[in-house]
Amino acid sequence: MPDNHNVVRLQAFLAHCGVASRRASEKIIADGRVQVNGKVVTELGTKVSENDIVLVDGKQIFVEETKRYVLLNKPVGYVCTQSDEKGRETAVELLKDAYSERLYNVGRLDMFSCGIIIFTNDGDFARRLSHPSAEVEKEYIVTSAMPFPRDLAENFKKGLRVEGVFYKAKNAEEITSRKMRVVLVEGKNREIRRVFADAGVQIKMLKRVRIGNVQIGNLKPGEYRDLNSDELKELLSICKN
Repeated sequence: MPDNHNVVRLQAFLAHCGVASRRASEKIIADGRVQVNGKVVTELGTKVSENDIVLVDGKQIFVEETKRYVLLNKPVGYVCTQSDEKGRETAVELLKDAYSERLYNVGRLDMFSCGIIIFTNDGDFARRLSHPSAEVEKEYIVTSAMPFPRDLAENFKKGLRVEGVFYKAKNAEEITSRKMRVVLVEGKNREIRRVFADAGVQIKMLKRVRIGNVQIGNLKPGEYRDLNSDELKELLSICKN
């Protein structure tokens, strides 16, 4: 029986243990990968405490005392998943030699995109930062193999539909005829790539250079660093949920 003084929902417990975000933990539970005190549990309303024995994929998990907030400059060619069924390299593997905690990414970059992404083992932080109501700005530099259509940036700011889906950038401005700065706050799946492809533009490089107040700075591809206290505090302060 869980200790009533420290009872939490199972998906929250998994997040506090650094297994995954709460949303991803819900799928792990639903898939039957979690055992509580020797029994497989698939009910999301299940409540547990630190006194319960919780296993994920047969391995016991524990609440991690040290919270990690790591900024990685993801190179092209890495996927943002904990493991990949196709055997592709994962971004989190770049952190394994430096961090013993089980880290997971907040948001994603597709395999062919590069730039900064945040990894953490703090489920509450991940939830707040990734929630749509947080409205955290994400800035990208888009490099094209050809000059941009003259009205692309302006149309993206006004909003446009591609295959029935509405896309709207908070800001979009040309740096040169083949390089554009785009700022998103919602960031739907592959939004920039779909908008540019619809305009007949072939993207040569898509790089994320800013998340909220956190800049890519001098981080080279594959390099990483801990977020400092000021960055963390300001990120949380701009989250509205």
